[in-house]
Amino acid sequence: MIWLDGKIVPEAEAKVSVFDHGLLYGDGIFEGIRFYNGRVFRLEEHTKRLFLSAKAILLKLPWTEDEVNAAVCDAIRANKLQDGYVRLVITRGVGGLGLNPYLCDTPSMFIIASTISLYPAEHYENGLELITCGTRRPTPGSLSPQVKSLNYLNNVMAKAEAIKAGCVEGLMLNEHGYVAECTGDNLFLVKNGKVLTPPVSDGSLDGITRQVIFELCEEAGLSIEEKTLTRYDIFTADECFLTGTAAEVIPATKLDEREIGDGKPGPVTRQLITAFKALTQSTGTPF
Repeated sequence: MIWLDGKIVPEAEAKVSVFDHGLLYGDGIFEGIRFYNGRVFRLEEHTKRLFLSAKAILLKLPWTEDEVNAAVCDAIRANKLQDGYVRLVITRGVGGLGLNPYLCDTPSMFIIASTISLYPAEHYENGLELITCGTRRPTPGSLSPQVKSLNYLNNVMAKAEAIKAGCVEGLMLNEHGYVAECTGDNLFLVKNGKVLTPPVSDGSLDGITRQVIFELCEEAGLSIEEKTLTRYDIFTADECFLTGTAAEVIPATKLDEREIGDGKPGPVTRQLITAFKALTQSTGTPF
């Protein structure tokens, strides 16, 4: 069952027009949201980011943040789920065959509540192998990486590179060759007991799960710092892990045929995975 423009409809009836600018031009925004144990995790933070993305692309939304939050909960309840994943999409709406966004009268929103398994279970235990992708992250001089727009082709092409190389995830660099993030996840390193991650100014998304890691490190007394990183920093790190709403927290143990640390998930990574799981099971917006 899909929430579509204020109504709950069966999947087969959840349709958008071929003239919708989200389909024609990738003109729209989205959020991926997790829910656990009857609660939506960090719902307000996701909705706030959604509205900031809308503002950045001059997309005026006819809903309030509270109305979007309620719609997310309605979509989950309609599917009788306790744990799962929400994909919330807002398009510019139906318009003409041209780029002019002001010909679109009304934005359209649909919300999918389902289950997701981004990576095989063994990778959470043993770690991911990564490759460096040739496809670069979009530059801040084009569309800001902070906007979660429907134009995700850069990431899709980078993901294709990784899969062709026999990996399920790939590292993306910015135009200067510095580490930005992976195709769908933020990246963290552990070096000499300190947790490091690229600043958002280097092309990474300011992810919700990324923010949670900062909170968990502070609670655990772990030093954490934003720092411009290169591939060398990953090669020589003690540990590496990725974070994302869909991925949660997952170890990475190899990059471009180099083992990271001893090639196994490290103690800091495991500590943060445990703390993250506990947090998701005990906090959130009840639905």
